[in-house]
Amino acid sequence: MQVNALSEKLFGLIHGNSLVYNTCWEDPRIDRMALDLTPQDRVMVITSAGCNALDYALKNPDRIYAVDMNPRQNFLLQFKIAGIRSLDFENFFSLFGNGYSPQSTEMYRDAMRRHLSPDARRFWDRKISYFSGKSWRSSFYFRGSAGLVAKTANYYIDYVAKARNHIEDILEAPSLEVQQRIYEDHLKRKFFSPFVRQLVKTNLVLYPVGVPAAQKDLLNRTYSGGVEKLLTDCLDYVFSRLPLSDNYFWQVYLNGKYSKSCCPEYLRPENFNRLKEGLVDKIEWFNGSVSDFLSQHDGSISRFVLLDHMDWLAANYREELYREWQWLVRRASSPARVIWRSAATGINFVNPLEVQIRGKSVLLKELLSYQTERAATLHQQDRVHMYSSFFIADLPEM
Repeated sequence: MQVNALSEKLFGLIHGNSLVYNTCWEDPRIDRMALDLTPQDRVMVITSAGCNALDYALKNPDRIYAVDMNPRQNFLLQFKIAGIRSLDFENFFSLFGNGYSPQSTEMYRDAMRRHLSPDARRFWDRKISYFSGKSWRSSFYFRGSAGLVAKTANYYIDYVAKARNHIEDILEAPSLEVQQRIYEDHLKRKFFSPFVRQLVKTNLVLYPVGVPAAQKDLLNRTYSGGVEKLLTDCLDYVFSRLPLSDNYFWQVYLNGKYSKSCCPEYLRPENFNRLKEGLVDKIEWFNGSVSDFLSQHDGSISRFVLLDHMDWLAANYREELYREWQWLVRRASSPARVIWRSAATGINFVNPLEVQIRGKSVLLKELLSYQTERAATLHQQDRVHMYSSFFIADLPEM
């Protein structure tokens, strides 16, 4: 019990005082296919780094609500929106594509700052150096707690494994067959040295990238081989079966930057212009829990993107999980759709929950209609591939 309490305290310390995610770690391409967004949809998404909220905005839904318990994640979303509103594309790409700009302070002071909320201004007044390119964490994508893990991994690649030349070769591989050969012949054994295998099991790696003790335990219970096997399977799949030329999630952490040919949709000039012309104004943000937002929200929502945060709630915060779904059902339009990811395999902690509908208790397993085959097909296309399962569930007309 004392170890669990200490673990919770350490995880809370990291997440309560840091910018954790500098880029989203969920593939919006499969989200868009799962959500089937229309101009009539109102979307609620957990903010993370804000990339996917900007991605969804390109589908022109009626409104997007970005919700996060960590206000620093919303400060980052605000910072991106401020850049879209006030910068030209090349300057914007230098910040969020290259991860730094020599003119970052001037761009912030002269153009972006006035578009931020007071709290976001105070944060970026202190942290604009994240984009200066001057420290050993020379890119914004090596900042935040997840970025620190990425920078450490790059140090290992460069100075311990001495594999940078093979990383460059695999990222430029002309075919999937060449990519797979480079991985099998040169990278796999270096990625999974005995030291690395031990390290990935520790909280030193898992906490900074947003994996609390409860989610780690869930993964170890349900995924054969636990954390180590999941990472092995993930890298085998990503580096052998998916083209890295199209995988900006892994490229940005291996290079510390995006390229103009491999980047999130909001970093493409035509999409930047569409956002600037008004689509970005469809995004609102809220600091607090999903339940807090839904309980205060006036209106219905047709699409919910819950990421993997229910893993966090299922073990230690069942009452909050119940409260969240009670409000979700109450605020859902008729019909509505919910998508989420999980570290778990073979279990669904959503189905046993009961919600109240018109004074009657209803089990969610009786209420939700799952698109199981579609979710499984899309999950195989996920370029991140760090989650064990992906769910698409519809709430019926009521």
